Amino acid sequence: MHVETLWSNVHLITLDGEDLGVIRDGVLACAEGRIVHVGPAGSDAHLQPTTRIDGEGRWISPGLIDCHTHLVYAGNRANEFEQRLQGVSYAEIARAGGGIVSTVRATRAATPEQLARESRPRLLAMRAEGVTTLEIKSGYGLTLPDERKQLQVARALGEECRVNVVTTFLGAHAILPGREAQEYTDEVCNVMIPAIAAEGLAEAVDVFCENIAFSPAQARQVFEAARANGLAVKIHAEQLSNQHGAELAASFGALSADHIEHLDDAGIAAMAAAGTVAVLLPGAFYFTRDTTLPPIAALRAAGVPLALATDSNPGTSPLTSPLLAMNMGATLFRLTVDECIAGFTREAARALGHGQRIGRLAVGLDCDLAIWDIDTPADLVYRIGFNPLHARVVRGQPDLPASWSNT
Repeated sequence: MHVETLWSNVHLITLDGEDLGVIRDGVLACAEGRIVHVGPAGSDAHLQPTTRIDGEGRWISPGLIDCHTHLVYAGNRANEFEQRLQGVSYAEIARAGGGIVSTVRATRAATPEQLARESRPRLLAMRAEGVTTLEIKSGYGLTLPDERKQLQVARALGEECRVNVVTTFLGAHAILPGREAQEYTDEVCNVMIPAIAAEGLAEAVDVFCENIAFSPAQARQVFEAARANGLAVKIHAEQLSNQHGAELAASFGALSADHIEHLDDAGIAAMAAAGTVAVLLPGAFYFTRDTTLPPIAALRAAGVPLALATDSNPGTSPLTSPLLAMNMGATLFRLTVDECIAGFTREAARALGHGQRIGRLAVGLDCDLAIWDIDTPADLVYRIGFNPLHARVVRGQPDLPASWSNT
């Protein structure tokens, strides 16, 4: 078999199964951007690689996947963080023109070039920790031209930085002062979603279903519009209260329900039946000082897939480190090491609807890899402020340091 690149003398975290699928002293080969062989040392005798890379005992996992971010935006809300530390309430900040209104204002005012310039460092920070696929939501434009601008910038940044960007339309993110909720929902459904779908700018539609945002009836309307336009659905659900949004989303076959701190048993059962992934966001839980934990044990018992993500956004989770998010998932939510690593690979791929293409080391999948200088997979979750990434590989093309031996 012709093979372009073969990595040997490596340990593999394949995630091809229910656990980590570790192969110690393994080999992995790719051709034309896809994995063509995974196995133990010696199983590669029939292969004839053009390039053979000695991994020097390192570990290889699938490239990390951050399946929930709001990474493309303009402006800075560090001053609001400081105000909250001084006792100013979020409501007071919002009345003074802060909160999401300030991010929308800055994002609308930014040119595409300015928006890319402000967002690029956040994407590069994630890439530096092994991210090869990244979901980016819109939701800081709240008009069709500005939502379109966010999604276009997200796609362009992905191409520029060699990160696979999956875009999600989140026009139903907030209702700005002066807008009526139902009138704006109608605009999202009747104008924005058809245009975004026709232009191929998003794969899915998301909605923030909450007592401070969109009602379950309005979320249903958004999902119906998404379905009519051939787009998948996702939901921000049960973050602050139980609006039964996850159950609603599952009835539409949602890819994921995200946050879900206040999820009830009916919602869990609906997600399990639909195969809807639970996306846990410990960064937002930490940053907002939340105290209501997601029902992890009940989700496990029901067999609901558990993904993790940074929720990178300017207001409630200014986090660009998937490795720190893994540690937060373990320390705050009591996830296991296996669950944390799977949450940023196999289960994150499922949450994006790409589980048959990325997220595991298996024959036929894209050859997207993260190569680590670690002693054990637990190091990826255990260490804080530690980045052991040695190299990334995107569709078989490695970013290799000169110290690697290629023969």
